[in-house]
Amino acid sequence: MPFLNFGDLRRKEVINMRDGARLGCICDLEVDQCSGLIRSIVVPGILRSDEELVIPYDRISKIGDDVILVDVVLK
Repeated sequence: MPFLNFGDLRRKEVINMRDGARLGCICDLEVDQCSGLIRSIVVPGILRSDEELVIPYDRISKIGDDVILVDVVLK
């Protein structure tokens, strides 16, 4: 897989595979300071604008050309 920069990731829409919900676009990343690996992606809240949805990196199923498919249970 080619390298992606943060700008590339921010332009992709995050879709939940469980229900097809459009969660929005990535607004931030959580990165492990020691390894430099991405730990999770952060998407703005869908119900309240002051909440963010933090999705662990291992819940990403596929990063496509236009979308990022995730498998998360929303409460």
